Amino acid sequence: MLKLKYLFFNKNLAVDGIRRWKTEMNNVEELLPYFRISSNAIYPFLNNDKICFLRLAPVEEKIKDNEYGEIEFIQYLREHNFSALTPLPSLNGQLIEIIKTEWGTYFASVFERVEGVPIEDTDLNDNIIFVYGKTLGTLHRLASDFRPSVKKWTYEDVLEWIEKELGLYGAQTAAMNEYIEVKNLLETLPKNKKNFGLVHYDFEPDNIFYDVETETCNVIDFEDGIYHWFALDIEQVFDSLAEFMDEERVAVARKMFLNGYCTEFEISSDMLALLPVFRRFIDLYSYTRIMHSTSEILDNEPDWLNKIKEKLNWKKNSILAKWS
Repeated sequence: MLKLKYLFFNKNLAVDGIRRWKTEMNNVEELLPYFRISSNAIYPFLNNDKICFLRLAPVEEKIKDNEYGEIEFIQYLREHNFSALTPLPSLNGQLIEIIKTEWGTYFASVFERVEGVPIEDTDLNDNIIFVYGKTLGTLHRLASDFRPSVKKWTYEDVLEWIEKELGLYGAQTAAMNEYIEVKNLLETLPKNKKNFGLVHYDFEPDNIFYDVETETCNVIDFEDGIYHWFALDIEQVFDSLAEFMDEERVAVARKMFLNGYCTEFEISSDMLALLPVFRRFIDLYSYTRIMHSTSEILDNEPDWLNKIKEKLNWKKNSILAKWS
């Protein structure tokens, strides 16, 4: 989640980034108004009649090994026939360009649009949920054998960052107490190849595209991945499904998801029993990221930005209420 100062549309910055991948710049601005900015700035554009996405990540907000580690993981997955998005090399043959501009320095990368529709836009029937689970099981099976040359950060690294940020922004005592409890709980958990590895971290419906023709899922947005217990991804999915279904349907969908998952990778009942612990880690991380994102007050903040801040503060306070 970026600091709010990075949420503004910047056409000139986008064009500057796109020209590193595209020599013919006619009509390049046609799709730019459909940009999206959250954890990064994402600008769509046409390249050889295909829709592609330029991703701009401010260097001061990111960790270099996480950016390069993401690309390495995606390439590994694709080499093993996993349906992950395709990164495209720049005109210089680089999958990541570090660009220095008058607006700052950015990690720039480009990805092709994947086939299918966001799984949240389907009817989420039993077969689709089964395939959804099977896809995550495949991802975790491959991740369990992944040996990177560039390693993304671990949950321990995240906890160190959380401690620093909570101290920097004067977090409430309840947040610091939660940090200590979560850290101590995670230190007691077993780690092995079957339960721990590189997780997607954001395997929620808006990052999964279902292809009706092939009845498969295509996965995007691996940047938030960290080394953690695989069950964390399952907790993220279970929580997100509740946004689209009533309680009775959620129970059935979760079972169907696990059925699909277990065709590819084993998950123990002990790990599933720890989902509430992983939810606490997720909440703590989300709380801290919101604090970081909203830490600066900008001059003449527009109404749309104030609405975003209201939404973020509501989420932060909802998490804080769990600890009070």
